[in-house]
Amino acid sequence: MEHKEVYIVLSDTGSLLTRIIKMVTGAPYNHVSISFDASLHTLYSFGRKQPHNPFWGGFVKESFYEGTFKRFKNTRCLVLKLDVESETYALLKANVGVFVENMDAYHYNFVGLVGAAFNRRIARENGYYCSEFVAEVMEQANLVFWETPNYLVHPYDFTKVEAFEVVYEGLLAEFSKA
Repeated sequence: MEHKEVYIVLSDTGSLLTRIIKMVTGAPYNHVSISFDASLHTLYSFGRKQPHNPFWGGFVKESFYEGTFKRFKNTRCLVLKLDVESETYALLKANVGVFVENMDAYHYNFVGLVGAAFNRRIARENGYYCSEFVAEVMEQANLVFWETPNYLVHPYDFTKVEAFEVVYEGLLAEFSKA
């Protein structure tokens, strides 16, 4: 059976908002994205729609070379790789594809993020935050790594999954040179 690779990218831009989140969580990374190519040309997540406005968020296609990552040039990242069967890969891409096709229908679930900090679910229709989104699309492809609900999965929880292989850790801007 043919295998493909999926990439999980944890990041820390160093912005004021991420520094506050870091103080609360104590985790070195506070954002997570998913990608389907080794060059990480396109990543998918829930985050800022505009680099200068942390409060306007939703489903985003991210790039190392534009948007928020371009604005925060000293962004640190951890890149994880997961080998999956072709069918699982196709399911993951299809799951993310639903979000891509309906991009404007989704929004960032700020209140849900606050609730998660207190182990409480505050659901909003079509609302997600980054780790909830990545955990959700993985679960829909039968990739379940946690016993907790997706809304309680935090970005740093991805580092605790043995199935993921660390590919790179360091400055995002240096990734393509690694």
